[in-house]
Amino acid sequence: MTDAAGHGEERPDPADHVARNRAAWNEWAADFVAPGERNWATSEPNWGIWGVPETELHVLPDGLAGIDAVELGCGTAYVSAWLARRGARPVGIDLSREQLATARHLQQRHDLSFPLHEGSAEHLPFADESFDLAISEYGACLWADPRLWVPEAARVLRPGGRLTFLTNGTILMLCLRDDLDAPPSERLVRDYFGMHRFEWADAPEVEFHLGYGDWIRLLRDNGFEVEDLLEVRPPADARPIPPFDDIVALDWARRWPCEEVWKARKRP
Repeated sequence: MTDAAGHGEERPDPADHVARNRAAWNEWAADFVAPGERNWATSEPNWGIWGVPETELHVLPDGLAGIDAVELGCGTAYVSAWLARRGARPVGIDLSREQLATARHLQQRHDLSFPLHEGSAEHLPFADESFDLAISEYGACLWADPRLWVPEAARVLRPGGRLTFLTNGTILMLCLRDDLDAPPSERLVRDYFGMHRFEWADAPEVEFHLGYGDWIRLLRDNGFEVEDLLEVRPPADARPIPPFDDIVALDWARRWPCEEVWKARKRP
């Protein structure tokens, strides 16, 4: 087993994360039914661990009506539901059959239909230049290899299309201990250089995180121009949304960004 920065003598199979993350999310899916129901039922998008409202964070681009959008690692597809209610034509894709089953149930409950695909964002089953927006909230941007999913996002986006994703903050990842039951440190506990594949002791899942420079170079190398980086600071009275209420304390997240939103546009 490697450490969370990907170092160590034993090198993992570079493709094993797909099967491992699919199995993990099929097992966890029952825990995300209630959060999915909650997010489907709200008319105002709210983002991340702290549920910061769209009116404050401005994750979504203007002019969603009539655009084609793909949610990468959609889970219960509540982001796609938010897009559909704003006039977009969303498509969701996710590794987990169980998560997609919840998404389909919620489509029926809310009488809102859009395509859902089982598959990996590292190998998208869509034609070139099919979408105007690719979006991910703690989906492919966290659970898929960015060296694979970012080129795929670029391929399926039309010139001028937008890529938006929300994931764990880089500083948070540098302060997380190998024991995820322990709170984030107030000091750096792991290397910044070499960030890519993260594994945790006695945990099945594999995560992916990059440093700021690596994100910028990867995006630019795949034809994107970075338009913004939002470092999320929750309000002083914020409360974390279950099941994320044991990840980071509010006082920590008020001092350092525990989440970040990247916005990029595909060059014409």
